Amino acid sequence: MDSNVSHIEDKEDTFCEPDGKEGDEGDNVVEEPKVGMIFSLEEEVRLYYTNYAKRMGFGVSKRSSNVGDDGRLKYFTLACVRQGTSRSKASNVLRPRSVEKMGCKAKINVTLTADGKYTLSSVVLEHTHALSPGKAIFFRCHKKLGDSIKRKREVNDVAGIKARKNYKSFVHEAGGYENLSSGEKVCCNEMGKARRLQLAVEGVEALRNYFIKMQEKNDQFYYMIDVDDESRLRNVFWVDARSRAAYDSFGDVITFGTTHLNNAYRMSFAPFVGVNHHGQLILFGCGLISNEDTETFVWLFDAWLKCMNGQTPSAIITDQDKEMQNAIARVFPRSQHRFCLWHIMKKLSEKLGSHSQYEAIERSIQGFVYDSLSREEFEQNWKCLLDSYNLRDNAWLDWIYGERHLWVPVYVKNTFWAGLSTTQRSESMNYFFEDCVNSKSMPKQFVEQYNNALRRKVENENAADFSSFGTAIPCITHYPIEKQFQELYTNAKFREVQDEFKGLLYCCAALVTCEGAMYTYQVRDEVKGFEGFIKRTNFCVSFNEADFEVKCSCCLFEFRGILCRHALRVLTNLEKQLLPPKYILDRWRKDLKRRYTLVKCSYDDLSDSPAAQRFDRLTQFFAEIASQSSESEAICGELMRRLELFQSEFLHHRTKRDMSSLARESEIWSMQSKSFM
Repeated sequence: MDSNVSHIEDKEDTFCEPDGKEGDEGDNVVEEPKVGMIFSLEEEVRLYYTNYAKRMGFGVSKRSSNVGDDGRLKYFTLACVRQGTSRSKASNVLRPRSVEKMGCKAKINVTLTADGKYTLSSVVLEHTHALSPGKAIFFRCHKKLGDSIKRKREVNDVAGIKARKNYKSFVHEAGGYENLSSGEKVCCNEMGKARRLQLAVEGVEALRNYFIKMQEKNDQFYYMIDVDDESRLRNVFWVDARSRAAYDSFGDVITFGTTHLNNAYRMSFAPFVGVNHHGQLILFGCGLISNEDTETFVWLFDAWLKCMNGQTPSAIITDQDKEMQNAIARVFPRSQHRFCLWHIMKKLSEKLGSHSQYEAIERSIQGFVYDSLSREEFEQNWKCLLDSYNLRDNAWLDWIYGERHLWVPVYVKNTFWAGLSTTQRSESMNYFFEDCVNSKSMPKQFVEQYNNALRRKVENENAADFSSFGTAIPCITHYPIEKQFQELYTNAKFREVQDEFKGLLYCCAALVTCEGAMYTYQVRDEVKGFEGFIKRTNFCVSFNEADFEVKCSCCLFEFRGILCRHALRVLTNLEKQLLPPKYILDRWRKDLKRRYTLVKCSYDDLSDSPAAQRFDRLTQFFAEIASQSSESEAICGELMRRLELFQSEFLHHRTKRDMSSLARESEIWSMQSKSFM
């Protein structure tokens, strides 16, 4: 199948001449492959067939393979890249994309013999398309830079020679484009990789000096910089004092993800995100990392945990990255970890879009993922899905089912997620900061611009605080419990509470048992599910009057920190007037004065030096004069004449002053020199 095909270079299986030389291969003749040819190693086979393909003018990909118990390949197939067929993925059928696969049959099958060597068991030489040896370097498997060219490229890059001129020098030295084993694009891409982590010592120092300046504003600002043995930047982590203090109030649940930044160093932005008392995103620190492997994530998580005084979050939400999952298990072993549901549902079209009944499959999955009220119901619907659409052999579905305890709502509803569980919160945070960088941004520039974005975030929170204190959302019922929430919760969270009070219209409670202070109710509710589907469902609500302990089988309070309509229905039936403090969460309250709001922000006016402030004053003053003078050509001309005269006099006096200062310094230096003689 086509899904088994992977280009050799994608797995670093690309080969060039062992000595890495360019331009001298025309005299070498590669023997045509024949059945029975023997090779000592797998790499020898690949090198041979790749060189043969380059001579003939076609590309090579690995078609299929089988690994034995000892880890060695028992057999594998190398084929022309034009093998197989392609299905156009273009959304506009009138503008189809070009396809590479043309049904070519050319290939070699390689088998491991009893004596541990590899032999060609079958060979197909005929191609279904034209071959062009002169254009072979454009196939990805043949795009390889030799060692000599790599070194010259590095030297030229340090000397400031641009990539295009760099490549032209290689063409001239090789005696023509046809004598190079790579095109200009590959050369430029290789230069980009070389620059990726090569932040000069001066650049690292600039970043460190900027962080030190932040610490001078507030000694609670925290940062860590990771460099390699040559002082090139690998990773950086920082968090401002306000975010560190906010973690004390809202650090119970965080979401973590990475987004690739399209800057010169191709680093990934990795924010630690939570939500505040308004349900707004709040930052708990972030990093710029050069790799997304386990060790890099461990470094970042350790740095973050250290700055938070070892206080681990109760719950963490990430995407399905395995390296990230491994690092979390090592650094946060006691934290509840789950996958972002939004990310998984987003992949449905990618993984199942080719199925003829994809739309029905998508509706079915979304329906029972969001609407299943028990694990048994979810598993029954899942099995029905696999049988109905013949999906039992789908590897991706098999994998996400095996990890269902990490993403399906009904499996994680007993853990508090603060409303972060089903939305792309981390994606939203990345979108919020996406204007902080451009293709030319250096890491230091990103940090500076990031502070501007963070300042806007603080202003949004201040505006929401003002709204919650200055305005009130009217109650929709006469129940004292609703009034209690209105007085204590922020407007955003009170609206969520009101949604549950609105739901009382659809709830009907019936007493099942009453044993002393213990009550058990069955609450019938009309649940609005996916695509507006109404499902009538029974929920079990237990209430211990002695301890004022209420618990519902829907687990909304445990999941989101909002008391559900089923519990409210029972409490109102029992004529309970007010709730105890354990059901009024501090993290949603508007009447608490939180410590982090008193912390001086280290990102306030960091870039405003005295000279910059003077420049701003002058600019504002001149702007006002320009605005008034531009109304008349005569006034504008007179002002320009006077400004030119002033400029001439100003420059004259400044030159005299600078010369006088220089003369005084020369005189002092002369006197000091004589004193040493």
